[in-house]
Amino acid sequence: MLTNPIQLRRVLRASPESVYRTSLNAPLHRGNHMKTAPLATLFLTCLLGILPVAASAQPYTISADGSEVTDQKTRLIWRRCIEGMNWDGATCAGVASKFNHEAASELAAALAKGTGINWRLPNINELSSIADRSDSNPVFDPTAFPTTPLSSSFWSATPGAGKFPVRAWYVLARDGDASLKNRNDRAYVRLVRISQ
Repeated sequence: MLTNPIQLRRVLRASPESVYRTSLNAPLHRGNHMKTAPLATLFLTCLLGILPVAASAQPYTISADGSEVTDQKTRLIWRRCIEGMNWDGATCAGVASKFNHEAASELAAALAKGTGINWRLPNINELSSIADRSDSNPVFDPTAFPTTPLSSSFWSATPGAGKFPVRAWYVLARDGDASLKNRNDRAYVRLVRISQ
């Protein structure tokens, strides 16, 4: 199935029938279904007009005070700065801190209790969702998440399982890879909460 708008445009220019065939991954039937191809082509042409707008739309909304970022796809709200840093009105200032996994979890719990906002460590799927692997160094959007150290790892709340109970999952800012790390190792923390 074609989802890349550039591929779709190339195929559409070559043959509307091939768009229908390729996009639906099915042969183009003649006879009673002949009207389906022009309808599918019209639909895909409209879709092509929409895709560039959707692709260029900002995936994040920054809060009025600049300290939080809402992911438009997942509706999760992220602290814009790595823990240890604060939003100063223009960028994340201060020194990013690294924590072992237990200290990272305790930090999230203390912040949630102190602010009344349910901040927490993201699970590995949530953390991976903000890592754009088509971009690198860093994979985290530099506008939404400024001053992310390039060679850094970020803790998730997801524990290792089976043979790895003393490990937890993390994501590398360099390439977005997710892997297991010993819980006593130190990594950065980016906290998240659910939108209300």
